Amino acid sequence: MSDASDEKRTDHFYEEARLPSAERGRLEDYRGSGYDRGHMAAAAQRTTPEAMAQSFSLANMVPQAPENNRGVWARAVEAATRKYVQRAGGEVFVITGPYYNPQVTPHYAGQVRIPDALYKLVFDPGTGKSWVYWTANTNVRKPERLSYAELVQRTGIHYFPSLS
Repeated sequence: MSDASDEKRTDHFYEEARLPSAERGRLEDYRGSGYDRGHMAAAAQRTTPEAMAQSFSLANMVPQAPENNRGVWARAVEAATRKYVQRAGGEVFVITGPYYNPQVTPHYAGQVRIPDALYKLVFDPGTGKSWVYWTANTNVRKPERLSYAELVQRTGIHYFPSLS
């Protein structure tokens, strides 16, 4: 995983014109919502101007609690993952996603559904290690650490069937 230290962060958020209008997040969905536009694929890993620009597509965003986005997610999740990947001896797979609890009444920022939690799965096939950072989409101070099996149980998704 390279970092974007040579790329200037643009902070130019935009609506994804390649998505059908009814499925597209809008800038006004976030205005006054109390939520940040939280990157799923972090801008800090974009190593070209094109990739940096694409990371600001609203298709790459979810409404994220501000202190979560700027605090625990940025420092304890993104930074720790980036540090591990940079030190790893080979490929590392990282999957980031929102979690929508089917037992909870959905909430929205404009027309965009607010996730109940966010997770980042890290899998290092060279060592066979995997772990998950999980945070409620609130202003939490610390992420939970889950096993791969716990993530599969919570989400119902088998991300790497060979690990099951």
